[in-house]
Amino acid sequence: MSHASPAAYLVWTLITGILGVFLLFHLWSFDRFKCLKWNSGAYSGAFKRIMTYSYLITVPLIFAYASGNVIIKYHEGFIQLDGHGIIPKPYQLWEPWAQDTIFPLMLCFSVGWSLEMVTHLEELCFWLFLVNSGSSQQNWFQSMYFKTWIVGSTVAVIYMPLVTILTRNDHLRSEAFTFLAGSLGSLSLTVWFLPVLWTFPKFLHNLRMEGVDVATIVRLTKFSELNTIRVVMRFMFTVPLLILGVDGVRPHTHINESMLWVDFCTMIAGFGCAISSGITLVIFFPRSIEGEIAAKDAAKERKRSRSFAHSQSLGDVESAHHEQFNYPPPTPTANVAQHGDTYPLTEAQMQSDDYKVTPIVPYQQQASARREWSMDHDEDEERDIPTSLPQTGRPFRANQRQETDSDKKNASSSTLTESNLSAHNVRMRGASINPMISNFTSPIDLYSGPGVQNESRLTFNRR
Repeated sequence: MSHASPAAYLVWTLITGILGVFLLFHLWSFDRFKCLKWNSGAYSGAFKRIMTYSYLITVPLIFAYASGNVIIKYHEGFIQLDGHGIIPKPYQLWEPWAQDTIFPLMLCFSVGWSLEMVTHLEELCFWLFLVNSGSSQQNWFQSMYFKTWIVGSTVAVIYMPLVTILTRNDHLRSEAFTFLAGSLGSLSLTVWFLPVLWTFPKFLHNLRMEGVDVATIVRLTKFSELNTIRVVMRFMFTVPLLILGVDGVRPHTHINESMLWVDFCTMIAGFGCAISSGITLVIFFPRSIEGEIAAKDAAKERKRSRSFAHSQSLGDVESAHHEQFNYPPPTPTANVAQHGDTYPLTEAQMQSDDYKVTPIVPYQQQASARREWSMDHDEDEERDIPTSLPQTGRPFRANQRQETDSDKKNASSSTLTESNLSAHNVRMRGASINPMISNFTSPIDLYSGPGVQNESRLTFNRR
């Protein structure tokens, strides 16, 4: 984009900065940046770390490339060239310090683009695995798709910076070949994603026929729609840069000589890159609004319980204090807000309607009254028991049973969550689908085998 105007780079900088702000907001709302830790969980293996950090590094690299060019372009300004009119100053006329930044900035962009291809390839391989896998193929890390991702990611990380390094002597040639190599790689991955979008409705229909729960169908449908939008944005990102790259390697450039078309292609590519990366963030780290609301309500309930327990303990302490020192019961007093005095009342004043007196009942009397009411209530329940029922040594309680040690053990080791219920239904029906579908939440939040689950899920207890 040596021919691009400063405004084009400014657009790149703004939209990439907005993407960075959205990234910080989303990760803070997701888990307060806990996913960024090296050991973010019990099963945060090498795969999850690579995918997390490779994606997160891409955004600042592209931002550094765009913002650096903004500074240089606005510093150098424009010149009037015969036959071309007013154009951005060519890099050959830049100051030495500005020329020295061309290769580092282009290398940042090249490395960031290679990491972007690592993310795109992983998503392509994962969705192909999810659509084509059956019950006999349950491990993503032993599949052909995972091995393809390893080989393809290694090639992308090596060849993109290598192209930039080998052509660094000619900055225009280096830029053209970097755009050409990166756009060809990203465009091929985007085209390969089209069959996944084409077959996904049939895949969802088969899941419905297999009896998969509605929550799983809704979740996969949402990801399918996000993938469709993201594929469109990737075409917006790769096709304009491919046009600029192909035109740049030809002997006679036509598009690169027009500042209008260069800026148009540059801005379209910037929007496509930022929007597709934002959707990738939402897919990699999906927020559960229902879970967040439940967590906030639980925190409020715990706070309310602690305050209630504190007030109860203060009442018990005050009662014990009165019992220890044999204080006389409090004397009824007049309403201070109404009469402005607190002197003891006479018998005639207490009988008067002008004074609204509420006698203070000690805490022990209240507790005793509650116990008496409870005992009377229990006797009423015992009297309501039909005579035909066997009489035991204790009152009978309807819909109540003794909790055995086995029940306690199962309750502590298993919770019937949404994913566990769906996985259990799939097993009970003998469906020929991958159990990973029932537990799927994110393309990078995967477990290594049938017996290992992510920390955010609870294993279903198999008796």
